[in-house]
Amino acid sequence: MTMHAEPSTSTGAPPASGALDAPTRAALFETMVLCRTYEEAILREYHADKGPGFDIGKGLVPGEMHLSAGQEPVAAGVCAHLTTDDAVTATHRPHHLAIAHGMDLRAMTAEIFGRETGLGRGRGGHMHLFDPATHFSCSGIIAEGYPPALGQAFAFQRKQTDRIAVAVTGEGAANQGAFHESLNLAARWSLPVVFVVEDNDWAISVPRGVATAIPSNADRAAAYGIPGERVEDNDVEAVYAAAERAVVRARSGAGPSLIEVHTLRLWGHFEGDAQGYRPELAEVPSHDPIPRYESTLRESGVLDDDAVQRIRAAAAERVEDAIAYAKSSPLPDPPSATSYVFA
Repeated sequence: MTMHAEPSTSTGAPPASGALDAPTRAALFETMVLCRTYEEAILREYHADKGPGFDIGKGLVPGEMHLSAGQEPVAAGVCAHLTTDDAVTATHRPHHLAIAHGMDLRAMTAEIFGRETGLGRGRGGHMHLFDPATHFSCSGIIAEGYPPALGQAFAFQRKQTDRIAVAVTGEGAANQGAFHESLNLAARWSLPVVFVVEDNDWAISVPRGVATAIPSNADRAAAYGIPGERVEDNDVEAVYAAAERAVVRARSGAGPSLIEVHTLRLWGHFEGDAQGYRPELAEVPSHDPIPRYESTLRESGVLDDDAVQRIRAAAAERVEDAIAYAKSSPLPDPPSATSYVFA
């Protein structure tokens, strides 16, 4: 079968008023708030005991930490169309996607804190969250999640189900060979997979324009004969609409799609990143997608003071419960260090 490229489109403007009903819009906001509340709590706990100075090896959560504040519209808009029977592979910045896909907050947080009750019995940490219950995985290696998503999608296809895989990576990883190999094979086999690129402008400290030959990775979809769509302005409703098109296509057996979302990294690449490479750093808080979306929903009558307070209180309660659970969970017994690992 000959596959013809479908044109890339830019979806910068939000959908027409009324395109999404009020409960759906409120649910998107709730997901975004939960994700942000979680990251703020992890930020607090991570830095609580890193001093004096900043010792990355100290504290309740030693090691690197990559937080997703600002990128919540991607997780909320994409995962709104998924069930926990669908598979999601994510990056080293995975918390928002894990939360939006329904991962248990207690088990996830215990894993981040390195506790025995965590998803991987505390062996994996925050960059290696593996959850069979929600078919979620992530990796510290960029673009690593794309090939496993193909395997999951191939299994779903062979079993003649309507389950799909969603593979998320950053714009810097779109220059990796695994990215292009995965798009090619998914297109060739018409696999039920949605590829998502989170373009937060910075591949660690390298701006997109320095590393990537074209302004939009969505344009690369045409080389593989699949739809490519770029969503501008970190707009959760535009992400929701683009993801709906891609998910419907994948579930119907029509094959893969590529979505790139121009999103925002509010904080550093990792905690402790001074971000001296960001000339726009002072302007970043003004582009925060959560207060912007809250304002939109207030103006349209979807939210009021009471609703916002309830949403934020419910998120805080869930998150603080998960933090308390992790802190009270046992650390792995040192003699068991070689248990539950491959080698």
